Amino acid sequence: MSPDPASLALGHGQSASNLAIQDTTLQVLRPADTKWPKLQVPVRDVLWAGVEDGLFQLSLLARRKRTSPYSLLHITGAVSDADHPAAAAFADLLMAAAYPVLKRQRRLKVFVNPKSGPGKAAGLYRKRIEPIFRAAHCDVDLTFTCRGKQAQEIIEKLPLDEFDAVVVMSGDGLIHEVFNGFAAHAEPAKAFRTPVTPIPTGSGNALAINLLGLDDAKDISAAALNAIKGQPMPVDLFSLTQGGKRHISFMSQSLGLIADLDLGTEHLRFMGGQRFLVGFIYGLIRHRPCQVKVSIKVAHTDKRKMLRDMHAARTLADDTHATAPSALTLPDAPAGDGLPPLRHTDPAAGEEDEEGWITFDRPLVYLFAGKGPYVARDVLQFPVSLPTDGLIDVALQERTTRTAMLKTIDGSQRGDHFWQDTQHYFKAHAYRVEPSTAKGWLSVDGEAFPLEAYQVEVHPRLGTLLSMYGAYQLDFDAPPDDRKP
Repeated sequence: MSPDPASLALGHGQSASNLAIQDTTLQVLRPADTKWPKLQVPVRDVLWAGVEDGLFQLSLLARRKRTSPYSLLHITGAVSDADHPAAAAFADLLMAAAYPVLKRQRRLKVFVNPKSGPGKAAGLYRKRIEPIFRAAHCDVDLTFTCRGKQAQEIIEKLPLDEFDAVVVMSGDGLIHEVFNGFAAHAEPAKAFRTPVTPIPTGSGNALAINLLGLDDAKDISAAALNAIKGQPMPVDLFSLTQGGKRHISFMSQSLGLIADLDLGTEHLRFMGGQRFLVGFIYGLIRHRPCQVKVSIKVAHTDKRKMLRDMHAARTLADDTHATAPSALTLPDAPAGDGLPPLRHTDPAAGEEDEEGWITFDRPLVYLFAGKGPYVARDVLQFPVSLPTDGLIDVALQERTTRTAMLKTIDGSQRGDHFWQDTQHYFKAHAYRVEPSTAKGWLSVDGEAFPLEAYQVEVHPRLGTLLSMYGAYQLDFDAPPDDRKP
């Protein structure tokens, strides 16, 4: 009887190692290893397996507990000439299971911002991320950024055919640069089809949280695995036009209290995500009004419909991802070679479509609009946001008492504010803002913009991210006392 290709025995006696592939799990037994004597890991977490120069080599990521951070492990064993065919067959079978239809040895353009967040990104890359990319045999082109707009300038001239993905080890600001670099590329439509994926080392890290989930977003090794194994996930992007200039926004725009706590706390970056809480409390004490005129091209305002749509989309993504994993097949590019035309907010068109537009004229504390549920680890601002619904979520917080606003802090990590009557929530095709004063902040993807009139509209499926799940990662439902039995 021929040996089982799904199992492999290396060595003898106490130093023996036994490996077996069982469905989607790799089991490794190594009694002599006191630290990791028994491993059971998803084949998804296998980075590489092969036989070279008489040595079986296996690299994988493993966790001691489900919530523990990943550790990079290398397992080796001598292979005799007689055992070489069996060892090679096992390695081939394991690699086929680990990369079922994914491209191996991805070519990655990697940006690392040494100054992001607490300023530890460079050391973390060398110590934890670089070894993982090397273990997966990735081809890495690395840039440590040293000034603003450097990544954007590089992306503008990026040879697109030479890379499978762009990896950003920073906060969300550098991702903003990448997408705007795509917009200025000689082939913008093709550029936007290049997947972008974060490795979180900033203060907010919203995109990483939305793609990986709250637990895995704490672990930069999980983000590195997503760069290696994630599948393309299309996402809507936005055009923001202001003063005759057009910018791409991927995450959010904010005015009032939210912009103040974001941009007004830059000097507190050493505190990490806690700086946003400090900023919120300080802003609440001041309680300044957000003096703007807001016009919105509304799709709908039914919060319960938004919740149903979110759950339906999540179920569909889970079912599709579980049953039909896809190769690194990039989504279809939007029609045309350049940026999509502005359909709702182009002042040069002279015929703005006014159907469906409403004007919100109640006093505001803040405006917050964007894509992606979490805007920070403890703020689930857009809980019903979807990657590709072709809409932007616009939240207008009506001016209310300090006490009522303070209560939103306690439930912000659960998205409780979504259900408040003073939180006016719109699914929109576009919106425009006319400030009554130039004093204050406008935050776009965490970057400072002039507080001047601007317009935003959605470009469906323009961008591409990498995801292990095909959907945003969050848990959100109606309040417990308001659910159907």
